Amino acid sequence: MNAAERTVAHLDADAFYVSVELLRRPELRGLPVVVAGTGPRSVVTTASYEARQFGVGSAIPAARARRLCPQAVFLAPDFKAYRAASAELMGIVRGSVDVVEVVGLDEAYLDLTGLYAPRAAMRRLVREIRGRTGITCSVGIGPNKLVAKVASDAEKPAGFLALTREEACVRFAGASPRLVPGIGPRTAEALASMGITTLAALAAADEGRLVERFGVNQGAALARRARFEHDGAVSEERKVVSESRERTFDRDISYAGDLQAALERMAVELCESLERHGRSGRTIAIKVRLDDFTTVTRAHTLEQATRAADVVTSEALRLLREYDPPRPVRLLGVRVAGLESDGAPAATGEDQLAFEV
Repeated sequence: MNAAERTVAHLDADAFYVSVELLRRPELRGLPVVVAGTGPRSVVTTASYEARQFGVGSAIPAARARRLCPQAVFLAPDFKAYRAASAELMGIVRGSVDVVEVVGLDEAYLDLTGLYAPRAAMRRLVREIRGRTGITCSVGIGPNKLVAKVASDAEKPAGFLALTREEACVRFAGASPRLVPGIGPRTAEALASMGITTLAALAAADEGRLVERFGVNQGAALARRARFEHDGAVSEERKVVSESRERTFDRDISYAGDLQAALERMAVELCESLERHGRSGRTIAIKVRLDDFTTVTRAHTLEQATRAADVVTSEALRLLREYDPPRPVRLLGVRVAGLESDGAPAATGEDQLAFEV
């Protein structure tokens, strides 16, 4: 299929976990509601739009959320209920569109290419989801997954926005590069140090400068994303490029033996999951977040892909010993990347929107 002929929608359930909770607790509608764990270092999973007005957002510490919005109702996450609600929602989506790429419990890409009146079809689908599940969704429509994703986020909640690539470039010209999936905070900071603080500036930047600063692949990817160019097709089979396990400790850990024991347990759990799904990877990595929130990653790529627990554990422990954290550790994690399924080539990540460059 010619990418220029493609029509893609991104459907995203608004404040999904909160929405599921409000279906069970309608008396909480209109109130600031926060879904978060109960541990001393738990983070916010999601927050209602009433809570977001106070600065409460996903991934911030729950303790901070309580300070920002002490009147909020805090609920512990119930992932069994969220998975059940997701299955119902995605079943409705798949009943309306042939090619659906589910990328999370609450979001999916839909290939609308060749569909008569795609905007009207998506409005009907959103109404059906709302009528059958009580869940409100936002929709973005564009010529590729990147435009569709950014458009669906632009007018939440209950947003509906269709843009061409050129229209996206104009509408978001003054936005921070971080608006685009795949450009994270560290990259945005590096761009700012080069005097590039908007998507328009990034789109107009000399590609040679970007390549010099970020490397051949990442430099070119930055320029393309700033122009909202993306060739990845909607695929019914979600590509998994890495899998990880990480843990935020209730109290900072300084003793190396405790860190090694925690890392070993996570590595074994990770490899058991890889074994169940028939996946192996060549790159072993660790993530260490210190008590001052400094975050460090270390990685090593093997000659052959593996999911053997002894190999992954050995490499992860070696990386940890070589780093030798200079301060108490707040969070520790292990990851296997460059995954390939049994008998299949490794996923490259080229079609993914969620990596940081």
